[in-house]
Amino acid sequence: MNDKGLSDEEVYEACKDGDPMTKDFIMQQTMLRVKDPVKSLDFYTRILGMTLLQKFDFPSMHFSLFFLGYEDKNDIPTDVTERMAWMFSRRATIELTHNWGSESDESQSYHNGNSDPHGFGHIGITVPDVFAACRLFQEEGVTFVKKLEDDDDMKSKVKGLAFIQDPDGYWIEILSPEMTSCHLLQSEPNSPAVASPGASQQEFIMNY
Repeated sequence: MNDKGLSDEEVYEACKDGDPMTKDFIMQQTMLRVKDPVKSLDFYTRILGMTLLQKFDFPSMHFSLFFLGYEDKNDIPTDVTERMAWMFSRRATIELTHNWGSESDESQSYHNGNSDPHGFGHIGITVPDVFAACRLFQEEGVTFVKKLEDDDDMKSKVKGLAFIQDPDGYWIEILSPEMTSCHLLQSEPNSPAVASPGASQQEFIMNY
């Protein structure tokens, strides 16, 4: 087993040019299952500032989908068919899936991927001012996995960013592009890869 991660050469060798048709592919959505849609919709709109783009109900299968993203409400088409096509052409949306009745099931919860068995790690949100954003989250009682002040901890390798949790415990990285880039380069000055390849997501984040 290679305990040093991939070399730059191995990474470049592994990455191939896609078929020409893929040039118009986009990253359109990430789906998260949520227990209580009222709590989740409030969090992603009021706390994170996203806009509800579309809602789909599937009565025969007892679930609903909510698509959210960073779009201007005034840009959303009023025609139902046009709105659907427009929504599916947006980049980097969040799809919240609600299985009806889960909100009243005390035994229901979803795995966030950051404990065994590890899998999904987090989504990332860039903000103009990470300090102001974290003050807002603090005032709103948002749960933090990593606060900015944890940067003072000797174990914190990557500084200038925070991790919060949504109502279902999914992790969300909060960062500013310039600050995070600067701190990442400083944390591993001799490695263009910056992060420790091969380390699990949990190990990397908890070593920040």
